[in-house]
Amino acid sequence: MELGVYSFGDVHQNPVTGEQVSPQQRMADLLERARLADEVGLDYFGLGEHHRPEYAISSPIPVLAAAAAQTKNIKVGSAVTVLSTEDPVRVYQQFSTLDLLSGGRAELTAGRGSFIESYPLFGADLNDYEELYEEKIALLLALNEAGRKEESITWSGKFRPALEDATIYPRPVNNNLDIWIATGGTPSSTARAAALGTNVIYALLGGAVSNFARHAQLFRAGAAQAGHDSTALKVGVSAVGLVGKENATETFYPYWRRVMEDIARERGFTPPNRISYNMQTAPAGAIYAGTPEQVAEKILLTHQHMGHDRHILEMDFASVPQKDVLKSIELFGTEVKPLIDAELPTTKKVNA
Repeated sequence: MELGVYSFGDVHQNPVTGEQVSPQQRMADLLERARLADEVGLDYFGLGEHHRPEYAISSPIPVLAAAAAQTKNIKVGSAVTVLSTEDPVRVYQQFSTLDLLSGGRAELTAGRGSFIESYPLFGADLNDYEELYEEKIALLLALNEAGRKEESITWSGKFRPALEDATIYPRPVNNNLDIWIATGGTPSSTARAAALGTNVIYALLGGAVSNFARHAQLFRAGAAQAGHDSTALKVGVSAVGLVGKENATETFYPYWRRVMEDIARERGFTPPNRISYNMQTAPAGAIYAGTPEQVAEKILLTHQHMGHDRHILEMDFASVPQKDVLKSIELFGTEVKPLIDAELPTTKKVNA
């Protein structure tokens, strides 16, 4: 199994100390994390896209390029690219460039995003929410297919100018971009990814991990029904958590609560509390906080339910201090990964 870390470049005011890291400092922190993740043998470093004051990253590509230039082996990718408000042609060109720069280590995870700020910012209509994504993911995959075949593309749609016998440059290493679809776990998103024959990653933001087992099963069955080799497609899990020798669960709590309070206030959810946190940090829950042994055991339990190929953690929720994040990354690579590898040796799969 592949293990990795991802971040949105949180610059929240620290709920414990009241301090606030500048966006400039956070960029330096992110590169330090990428270098460490590479050194300790993790498989993936991802950065998400947001257009809000709490996050420093609105454009992951330049930060990923800097991370690629400072690392040797780790894969670098988006977590996620909000494809609905992007031009797929430009996205393909940007990630192809990143792939060339990194020596074939770039990945693209496409999603609709958990927030909607990018829609008015870039002139997209929320009434077109479904249509925008469906058209743009189809075009992105068509561009990748044309690149694989070294062909031009002719295409027309509703939301961007038509392409007439267009050849898109540059092409990535081996003429192929590694593309994933991100989803929060709706059946329709799972069915879409299965029909398209792409890798899929599920955001486990709450609830019981066992609830996602049916989505992984639906994805593999749907991919096979659509004529894809489901054994060649990867299933990933993204979640939040922190690894520590002691008190990691206690350390993480105020940061988790800060973000979840904000989300609950915006969306009308039930406010979080210690009881709900304890439920999520229990073995069946969706927060991966604890000792290396506890986190490894929980990932293995998740694998029993989902049979997943990749597990990535967001460790800097609401600006967890850099020293704690770095220690967590170190332990994730040096202690959690060996425990996982002993039970689930890494197997290389060919992308469909």
